Order: sequence, then structure tokens, then C-alpha cells
Amino acid sequence: MKSYPASLDNRPFASLNKLLEKNQIRLPEVHLPKATSRPMTPAEEKALFDAAMADVIPLASRKRIVSRTPGPSKALDRIADDPDAEALEQLKRLVETGSGFVLAHTAEYVEGACTWIPPELFRRLHGGHFAIQGHVDLHGMNVETAQDSFNRFMHRAIQSGKRAVLIVHGRGRSSPGRPVLKRNLYKWLTQAPWKRWVMAFTSARSCDGGTGATYVLLRRRPRSVNQR
Repeated sequence: MKSYPASLDNRPFASLNKLLEKNQIRLPEVHLPKATSRPMTPAEEKALFDAAMADVIPLASRKRIVSRTPGPSKALDRIADDPDAEALEQLKRLVETGSGFVLAHTAEYVEGACTWIPPELFRRLHGGHFAIQGHVDLHGMNVETAQDSFNRFMHRAIQSGKRAVLIVHGRGRSSPGRPVLKRNLYKWLTQAPWKRWVMAFTSARSCDGGTGATYVLLRRRPRSVNQR
């Protein structure tokens, strides 16, 4: 096979004119607009645009989109006139949409651990970074029934090697005082026999029950008695 020396001067269209003449092919003439030293007037620009769009047929099936310039916001006007209007607008958004509500900043939010852990772990657990592998619903039970269900659930979760679980206990709104199940769950998680298995716990996200439920992160192996 014959080899050709490589060339850095690559001109693929150098022989195009000869090829066109050989095959008697004539290209259509293109007339470019003459350069002008002055800018086009608005009337000339419109005439040029109309000429370019002369053959364009609008689509009958499409709806026309009319752009509108937004007017001044009434909410902004109220904020400018009243220094308390901004707080009222934020409160309105909170009530209507939940915008601006941070669960971790409420008095009902709880978190804890049986030993010191980095604060980042609380943030990740509450933020849903751990896949929930099991849950139990204690809502509506009395304390004795709830504790029995909780103990059986924790035993099964540890036996099956689960790491992150969800305990639903309710917010205790029907309780005459402090939330009964929620307060007892805190005691069950931080006392024997389960405190050796609990790494951390936090209130759940709103989609998982909010402050009416608790995420629990379990250890792979129980913490030793002398471990601090």
C-alpha cells in the first residue's frame, strides 16, 4: 500500500473549482448587501424584517403567547409602607405553605445520643441521609402496650442487622400534660437494654411524621459497658 507524506497544509477545497468546471456545474450567484457606513433606520429594519418574513405562515394550532410586563407587587408596597409587613408576609407564607419552617428550630424537636458523636451526624440523620430500613407505629397505644411493641421491634431490627429505623409515637396532643409516649421513648432509648445499641436519634422530617416520629441510628455491635 502506497504511503503519502503527512502534510500540515490541509486544503480540502483547493481543487473544487476544477471539479465544478469539469462537470459543468454552475453555482447560483449570491449577492451580498453592500456595506454602509451609517446604521439602518427603524423603518429600514422593519422593511428588511417584513421582507424576510414574507413567506412565513403562522401555525394555526399554536396559541399566541403575549408577554406582559409585571406590575409592581402589592406585597412590596405594603412592606415599604409598614415595617411589620415583612414579618406578616413571612407568617402568612408559613401558615399557607410551610415555607420558612425549620423543624430543628422548634421546641418539639429532640435529638440525643448515648455517647458523644459529631454534630454533623445529627444533621445527616435528621436530614434523611440514612435509608429507613424499618418502622413501628406506637401512636394511640398506652405506655405498657407501646413499650412491649417497641421492645419486640428493636429486638427484630437488631437481629436482622438494621441500622436506621423510624419510631412513630405521635405528638401527644391528646395527653393532658407533656407527650407521654414521646417522653417514654426518650427514656427507653437512653436506658438499658437498648442504650448500648443506640448511636443517635433525632426527630423525623415532616414527610416521615415530623416531631411525632423519631429516627434511630443503631450500632452494628453493642457498645461496651466501659465505653464512654
